[in-house]
Amino acid sequence: MENAISITLDSPGLSDVPGFTCAGVSADVRGKGDDRRDTVLVYSESCCTAAGMFTTNDVKAAPVVFDQKVLAKGGPFHGFVANSGNANACTGKQGMVDTQAMAAAAEKACGAPEGSFFVCSTGRIGRALPMDKLLPAIAEAGKALGNSAAQSQDAAWAILTSDTRPKTVTATFEACGKTVTIAGMAKGAGMIEPNMATMLAFIATDAKISALNLQTSLRRANAPTFNAITVDGDMSTNDTVLVLANGQSDCDLDESPECKALFEKALQAVCRVLALKIAGDGERITKLIQLVVEGAPDNDAALKVARSMGNSLLVKTSWYGSDPNWGRLLDAAGYARIGLVEEKLDLSYFAGHPEKLDGTQAVPVLRKGEALHDKVSDWKAVVIQKEFTIHLNLHLGKGAATLFATDLSEGYVDFNKSE
Repeated sequence: MENAISITLDSPGLSDVPGFTCAGVSADVRGKGDDRRDTVLVYSESCCTAAGMFTTNDVKAAPVVFDQKVLAKGGPFHGFVANSGNANACTGKQGMVDTQAMAAAAEKACGAPEGSFFVCSTGRIGRALPMDKLLPAIAEAGKALGNSAAQSQDAAWAILTSDTRPKTVTATFEACGKTVTIAGMAKGAGMIEPNMATMLAFIATDAKISALNLQTSLRRANAPTFNAITVDGDMSTNDTVLVLANGQSDCDLDESPECKALFEKALQAVCRVLALKIAGDGERITKLIQLVVEGAPDNDAALKVARSMGNSLLVKTSWYGSDPNWGRLLDAAGYARIGLVEEKLDLSYFAGHPEKLDGTQAVPVLRKGEALHDKVSDWKAVVIQKEFTIHLNLHLGKGAATLFATDLSEGYVDFNKSE
């Protein structure tokens, strides 16, 4: 079995996967009278197994509630329909009626059986969907379905809200004597916080895999990727990650633990690329920071410390100002309240995002809780970069976590003070 995984960072998207067709059209969901694409249809004629991860917010949009119920029925599935510009959240009973109508329209447009389509929405909360526009657009999308790169990119653009660019990736690998493809597209820029980040992500594969194994694989891939990014600490009502597997590669992952392990590695790679693209496109951000916490009592404690630092407004604004204000970092780490011992703390900065923190690029800040003030100019040289890594070792155990965070600028405030 060949273990190499080939990654295309800016691929066309879901059309890279054999058997999947895509379309992105305009329904003028935002009511601005323009032709911005805002309605997406993705279809597989072959039956699919599916897996999903959803927001943990107590307030869930109608499509999230709908998708959780559809997923629980076990399929078979054939695709999904999505819209941007309106979240269909906090819309009462009408929201569920409209969600069901979107699913039915998508199934009709594709000639698919009832109960075989998922529905996703993203955009402004608290407004009813313009169904008089949306339903005809779904029918139009059904006629526009295709597997060209252009059609796939139309779909990737149509799910965006405040994003500045589409987010796509494709991975291929050889397993069980077959070529397996996994492709994804995502949106997300604001209201980004773990569990999950405020986002939609759609992943397609031609692997053959049971729903149970696919759900397990997605859960494992989700934790260190989509659940490890934060922009502004806000969790959405609509967060959804869906994976559809149509089996057209004829590579049966359920029959080979080795092939399944390789699939999980590739799936995590796809999720990681999409997660970093989401964080890197945060609303009016200027910096992307990797926070690595090691030496915690356990992994949960490490992640709690990382989140405390990554979501601190004082920390984020110091990053924006290119100020190596490590005091704010320690303050935030301390109020995670996992039992830090100041005299044990080691803190370092790294320029860029080294995949392996071997110490060769480290700029030390603290050693055993003592600041190395003679390194101030070196600290500043790191934090002025657009991308850098902060490494904190607590020396309390073997727990570790990585979180990707961003700075916070006045541009974010200006952008979000009105819609």
